[in-house]
Amino acid sequence: MTESGRRRDRGHFYLCPLPQVQLAEGELDTALEAVWRGEQSLRPVQRAGPTGELEVIAEGYEYAVAMSQQVGEQVQTWTERRLVVRSVRQAPAAEAALRARVAKAIAQIDALNQRGRGKKRFETVAALRQAVVAIVQAYNVENLLWFRLTQHVTPRPVRAYRGQPARVDHDRHATVEVCVDEAALEAAVRRLGWRVYGTNQPVESLSLEQAVLAYRNEYQVERSLGRLKGRPLSLTPMYVQRDDHATGLIRLLSIALRVLTLLEFVGRRQLAAEGTRLAGLYAGNPRRETARPTAERLLEAFEDITLTIVKGSQQTARYVTALSPLQQRILELLGFSSVLYTRLCTVSSEPP
Repeated sequence: MTESGRRRDRGHFYLCPLPQVQLAEGELDTALEAVWRGEQSLRPVQRAGPTGELEVIAEGYEYAVAMSQQVGEQVQTWTERRLVVRSVRQAPAAEAALRARVAKAIAQIDALNQRGRGKKRFETVAALRQAVVAIVQAYNVENLLWFRLTQHVTPRPVRAYRGQPARVDHDRHATVEVCVDEAALEAAVRRLGWRVYGTNQPVESLSLEQAVLAYRNEYQVERSLGRLKGRPLSLTPMYVQRDDHATGLIRLLSIALRVLTLLEFVGRRQLAAEGTRLAGLYAGNPRRETARPTAERLLEAFEDITLTIVKGSQQTARYVTALSPLQQRILELLGFSSVLYTRLCTVSSEPP
């Protein structure tokens, strides 16, 4: 049973992207052809941009598919909404990446014809074809290029020498001509950015626009793992040798990961509750606002604070950098009092 089937059997709603194997043969092509022929209009999906203005991030439409699933001795039936969505940003980025891969593949294939020191010479068409196919597969452009292989045989007379009779040797080498299949490339570009989602939730409670925004805003555990292994926690590479040290380090960084996640969640939740946005987090663009600041950017706002300790013969003085309006705002969003910060100057055996 598929995951969507299990959720439906338990009376739950689901929303998930559908890979090609879960679609009927030719279903995606049929869905897109309706758009390209102008038979199907697309609904825009909008979201507030960095400046607070609404911007179109996707467009799409939906159709219904009757579903059934064998559960024990019973057959469960329901209607699944298929959402055909095109990402406005992903499509041009994917096109640029695809065209770059095609250009690199052509350059490497053309380089196979070059002769000179350090250049491999292909004597047979079979050997050259193997090298060309390896390049095409490496860049995943198998159906986007045409190439023609040619075997060259050049007679080379050799003079008689030391009793050896004169003869004619033959130099053999193969060359390749390559070009772009423009029709195939344009067809591939036209399909970029499209994705099909499936959901069993009624349109009255989850519109296409809401579904796209909900999926894009979903919690991704991979992001937390990336934080743990990379910046800012940097679990890897691990330089400790003892097992108990490794265990302790992982536990400590796991606590730090929870703090980062909670800090980010609380800040975003408060901004959403207020219906406001936070400015000043982006270096070089102080007016840029965001309603979804990351924990890393919130912490970076406190990088310039300094605690100065001056020890004299009679007493010790402590000075801490005054909080900026942005720092005060961040503490307010997180529900912290500025007293927590000013207590850094307080001489106390208790943690501030």
